[in-house]
Amino acid sequence: MVTTYSISDLAREFDLTPRAMRFYEDMGLLQPARSGPGGRQRVYSGRDRTRLKLTLRAKRLGLSLQDAKALIDMYDSPRDTGAQLQRFMQVLAGHRSQLEAQLAELQATLNEITEHEQEARALLDKLQSQSPKRRSPARKKNPG
Repeated sequence: MVTTYSISDLAREFDLTPRAMRFYEDMGLLQPARSGPGGRQRVYSGRDRTRLKLTLRAKRLGLSLQDAKALIDMYDSPRDTGAQLQRFMQVLAGHRSQLEAQLAELQATLNEITEHEQEARALLDKLQSQSPKRRSPARKKNPG
């Protein structure tokens, strides 16, 4: 017997909303069969479950849904595995390059923040050392 899943089954398993599932379907990432009156009920196969799992993995890697779909579709086609892996490596290399550029920008920003903090701290220390020291309030003597 072939295992099938409802939209709520997969949404619950992968912590998604049914709306997100329908979005992935609209993007062509999932292709559930239809059943029931007017074909309103979606029936997902094991293949759909695997495609959803791969889609979410690609999202965690930061790939676009279009890139995820292109890669996942390659595995559905009868093409050479070598070409598929080369394409996957190209996508990963491009994404790595983009993330490394973002990381460099973030590091430059953090360095700039550190410089500003050091300058502000030095100015604050200078101001505090120049200001007259506060005298402690005079104590009242008890008449007595």
